[in-house]
Amino acid sequence: NSWAWPGTRNKRVSEPLELRVMPTPTPLNLAELVGDAGWARLPLAVQRRFAPGHADTVYQGRMDLHCSRLGRCLAWLTRPLRSPLTGARMQNIPASVHVSSVGSGVVWERRFGHGAGTVRSIKELGAHGGLQERTDGGLAMQLAVFEEDGALVFESRRYFLAVGAWRLPLPAFLSPGTCRVEHRDLGDGQFRFTLSMQHPLWGETFHQNGVFADPS
Repeated sequence: NSWAWPGTRNKRVSEPLELRVMPTPTPLNLAELVGDAGWARLPLAVQRRFAPGHADTVYQGRMDLHCSRLGRCLAWLTRPLRSPLTGARMQNIPASVHVSSVGSGVVWERRFGHGAGTVRSIKELGAHGGLQERTDGGLAMQLAVFEEDGALVFESRRYFLAVGAWRLPLPAFLSPGTCRVEHRDLGDGQFRFTLSMQHPLWGETFHQNGVFADPS
């Protein structure tokens, strides 16, 4: 073709752009973190609830919520960081747990009835391959995950603030305490969720306990 815009004659036509397909994020695999032996000791129902690539699910149940005076103060102070702490003190209230996959992490959102609020956090792999849990506001903690007496246990090792690529460690005395979460299967499609936080100086700051059911 002899026709061309001025100045473009005999110039090489650019190659078409190559479309790149982004790799699919790898789902969080708790079985690898727990280890083969520990994972095999967990009931099949627990393995299913925490399997990699778990479908979005809602568990319904009822909970008891308790916190100390210090716990209530910490819940209020960390509210700007969208902390998963709640200062509510209530018994036998309706609650739901919404579990969904986001990229390579898993979002856990607990919604409490009677105006007790909603708490949300995401479990994901940290920069060094260990498990961490963080809020949308950047408050985070490193977690150990293991099997104990047939239950799946998450236990905090340290707290930090995540701001972009920065990690700012928080001293233990400024934290709500060591966080321990236990998921214990009760059979018949039910499980017990227990959360406890023990401050090194002031004892237990938070305690939550509830029974939930698999969706029918």
